[in-house]
Amino acid sequence: MKRIAVIVAMQKELKMILPLLDNLQENEIADYIMYSGELQGNEIVVMQCGIGKVNSAIATMVLLQQFDIDLVINTGVAGGADKQVNVMDVVVGSNIAYHDVWCGPGTEYGQAHGCPKYFESDPSYVSMVPDGAGIHKGLICSGDKFISSISEVEKIKSDFPEALAVDMESASIAQICFYKNVSLLVMR
Repeated sequence: MKRIAVIVAMQKELKMILPLLDNLQENEIADYIMYSGELQGNEIVVMQCGIGKVNSAIATMVLLQQFDIDLVINTGVAGGADKQVNVMDVVVGSNIAYHDVWCGPGTEYGQAHGCPKYFESDPSYVSMVPDGAGIHKGLICSGDKFISSISEVEKIKSDFPEALAVDMESASIAQICFYKNVSLLVMR
């Protein structure tokens, strides 16, 4: 049995996951409500982190300090950043980067200080996601801005031409998992 954490940003995403769990319990921990239950023989901990990089980083750290987690899954909505990605497609973030970070000389654009430029979802879990229509594997870029125009996507693509999707939480969750040496799978 694995202990898997599922982190989402918004209430509407949380409401889609909770009905999937058996033996659902609710606990308040450090101002977060964390739900635990079972799914297919695994212990699942689900939480809503809130929107944005700071909210998701704090929530991920709190969760990982409270539970011995084998895998963190970050899921939820994202914006498409490539013409091959259609509405309702799934983007598996095999790589994840910040599209709005530069820490100065000695780092690359998108690289948080002391971290790799690209965080990675655990390849063993990425390989479990079947290839097929509507499923894409590649780069997800995160930043603290809701991307709502073609010009904003074009700016991100100029720095990260391989970007498939954009969101506001995946890179910061990935950074905490990197610090804590916990496996990660990002699916948006």
